Amino acid sequence: MTPDPRRDPPLSMDALTPRRIVAELDKYIVGQAAAKRSVAIALRNRYRRSRITPDLRDEIIPKNILMIGPTGVGKTEIARRLARLAAAPFVKVEATKFTEVGYVGRDVDSMVRDLAEAAVQMVRAERMRAVEARAAAQARERLIELLAPSPRRDATFANPLEALFGGRSAAPAPPPVEGTPADVLERRATLRERLERGELDQEMVEIEVEEAGSPMIEVFSGHGAEEMGINLQDLFGTVLPRRRKRRRMTVPDALRVLTGEEAQKLIDPDEAVREGVRRAEESGIIFIDELDKIAGPAGGAGPDVSREGVQRDILPILEGSTVTTKHGPVRTDHVLFIAAGAFHVAKPSDLIPELQGRLPIRVELEPLTEDDFVRILVDPENALTKQYTALLSTEGVRAEFTPDGIRELASIARRVNAETEDIGARRLHTILERVTEEISFAAPESAARVVIDAAYVRDRLSGILADRDLSRYIL
Repeated sequence: MTPDPRRDPPLSMDALTPRRIVAELDKYIVGQAAAKRSVAIALRNRYRRSRITPDLRDEIIPKNILMIGPTGVGKTEIARRLARLAAAPFVKVEATKFTEVGYVGRDVDSMVRDLAEAAVQMVRAERMRAVEARAAAQARERLIELLAPSPRRDATFANPLEALFGGRSAAPAPPPVEGTPADVLERRATLRERLERGELDQEMVEIEVEEAGSPMIEVFSGHGAEEMGINLQDLFGTVLPRRRKRRRMTVPDALRVLTGEEAQKLIDPDEAVREGVRRAEESGIIFIDELDKIAGPAGGAGPDVSREGVQRDILPILEGSTVTTKHGPVRTDHVLFIAAGAFHVAKPSDLIPELQGRLPIRVELEPLTEDDFVRILVDPENALTKQYTALLSTEGVRAEFTPDGIRELASIARRVNAETEDIGARRLHTILERVTEEISFAAPESAARVVIDAAYVRDRLSGILADRDLSRYIL
């Protein structure tokens, strides 16, 4: 129910000028100015389109983007941060998912179904945060009633199927309460004061909660088992009661669970679905990675035929079509598609012409240099050195990365990428994990100050770097 601390609060579309979008992306992604400018313009064009008269608005389609560059240079991160910045529904898929031999259960339409689900969940979370204060107040009252219940009455079934399907009557009733209604009110007032002061935080309470899972039916089609489960609760409504079970937990945990249940009651689920579908259609972003893996020369044989078939399946989604989802039909006419691929072997021109035409904006991302690695280690708000420093500080270890140590890490990463497979900035994760392995292992027993300089880095990696064959597998 609480806002996700990992997400920055979205800015208003008025404030998201292209220059501001690039500045926000610069906080997390080093370099790649051309790609940042392209996605910033694409996002701003959505705002511009929303201010145009409806008759012309539907005629303006997004300018989909093709990012070309090696792995680990920031293609996925640019798209993900862009969606987070605009609070837009976002889905990442791999084009190779649709070419696996014998693969059934998903087709290209599944990316749109995933987008619709992500959008609906995003709207539900927003609606629940909006009613969080009311839900928390109602949850406290429910908890107080559990701790100081009214005199028990004879149980009756609100629904004749409750006994059959495990409704409320399946749980044992609480013991009878002695005293007058005035005594109960006095006990509740006392409990309310103690709850506000936090005196009940260590107490255990038994509450009745809804089971997390609901029976689902899979729908089968000519493409195999689609991910379009039908929830029996949605199908039969109140005729089929929700299964509930009793759980024992601390008072804070009980409040959290009850607050979630009360928030669900306060929002309109149908309105959340309608708004989610609208957002998916108007502001959704689908990132298609590894597009180069389904590209092949014209007139190919064998696997190339399968790859061209996948391209032709993806084409209608990019051109604009209507996909049936469990939340209703979703049109893809105004979904922004960002495709990416290394294109080491294949070339963008190896894609079928129709698909090339649907990716009009081409951006080439540059390989990362040693200076880029230095900036990646220290500049972004989520820089790796900041992450490792924060992790070790929880054990009382003060890790300090010196400038020469950071430069040595960057130099080794560049060298290993040049001598083996170039995996971009991901190489820094492997090297840093190896450098800090001993510190992390001994941290719980020895709180200390550790200086990670160039000499320390070379000492930790000397044995591996000396053996070229070993470094290919470890680093």
